[in-house]
Parts: sequence; C-alpha cells; structure tokens
Amino acid sequence: MNDWKNIRNWTREEMMKRVARFKKLKGSDGGLPDSPLPECKRTLYAVIGFQPPMTESEAATSPVGANASQMPAISISEGFNLGYCKAKPGCGPLMHNHDTNETFIAMTGRWRCEWNEGDAIEHVDLDPYDVISFPVGVARRFMNVTYDEPGKEHLLMFIIGGDQPQAEFTPDAKQRCEAFAQGRASRTPSRAKPPVRTPRARAASGGPARSASRRTPARRAGR
Repeated sequence: MNDWKNIRNWTREEMMKRVARFKKLKGSDGGLPDSPLPECKRTLYAVIGFQPPMTESEAATSPVGANASQMPAISISEGFNLGYCKAKPGCGPLMHNHDTNETFIAMTGRWRCEWNEGDAIEHVDLDPYDVISFPVGVARRFMNVTYDEPGKEHLLMFIIGGDQPQAEFTPDAKQRCEAFAQGRASRTPSRAKPPVRTPRARAASGGPARSASRRTPARRAGR
C-alpha cells in the first residue's frame, strides 16, 4: 500500500462523483425487518458505501436495509460507510448488532442511545455533535427523544466500519417484528365479495323473497 505516496491529479469531473448534496439524497423508509413498526418509522440515507453484505444468513441484512443499500450517494468501498437517519420523537430502530464498529453523531435534536437488554439495559442521551461508538457484539438502538418538539424530524449520523457491513436484530426484536406482523394480518379484512343471493335463495333460507324488478323508491329531497 505504498501507492498513496505517488501523488496524482484528479479532474473536477472525477471528484464530483464523490460529492453528495444533502438536499439531493434519496432516503428509504423500508427494507428492514422492523420498518413496518410504528415506533420504528424512520428514513435512512446511504451516503458513502453500504455495499449489500455477502452472506448466506437469512437473519443478516444491510444496516440501512435492502432498499437504501442499493442507492448510496457515493458508491465506494474504502473501509467505512456513512449515512443519516431522520426520525420523529419516539422513533428509532429495535435492538440490533453489527459485525463492525458503529459510531453515532447527533446532528440535530436529542437522541437516546441504548445498549444491552432486559435488566442490564443502559442509555446515554446525545446532544448535537455528541458522539458514541459501539464495539462489535454489543446490542444497541437509538431513538429521537426531542419530545419538546413533537412531530419534528431530527437527524442522526452513523458511521459503520467495513466494506459490506452486516446487521442482525436481537431475539427480542425479532419477536416484536413477528408479533406485529401476525397482529396486522389478523386485523386485515377479507376482500372476498359476499355471495349474491337471488330471491329464490333468500326464500329457501327463510328470508323474504323480493321481486327482482321491485325497487325501493328514492327518498324525496329534504326528508
């Protein structure tokens, strides 16, 4: 790796491929197991890197989800990945882990970063430009806690090591996703149309048989 000592000139056109304008970033609010949950509603922006992970594990996913990992603003693989999360108060991901370091920097608002689960859970709140860095193997999550500004979205930056980082949700988080999916499925009404009952069928079932040509007169206006 001594080629870095060979200084080279780059054209403006080449360098502009490595410029990401915030107002032009394309975010995604899906592609992760917890995306449908109301308390996890957020928009993720892949700015640098985030190549989809090369793994056969069904539980592993890209930290920004399958959607955002397909459209990074600066598509390079140089050992780290950078992105943003935008969310309203009370929202953030469920507990998860990464195969590389993950660092959070609060950009606007106040963000709560939690780690561990159950009785061992801990947390720290970050104000703008505060930083926390999570090592591999520690379950973590973050959430916008700027409750004095209800309804307003705030921004958190995340930097994740590696070229193709992987994320995996904890068992408790997976159970929450499964329970929500099952509950939503049970509340979904059937779209099947009710069978059309002919006058003969109504009569056979004990109901009054109406003439097919008989119609109920329309009410007059004002009644």
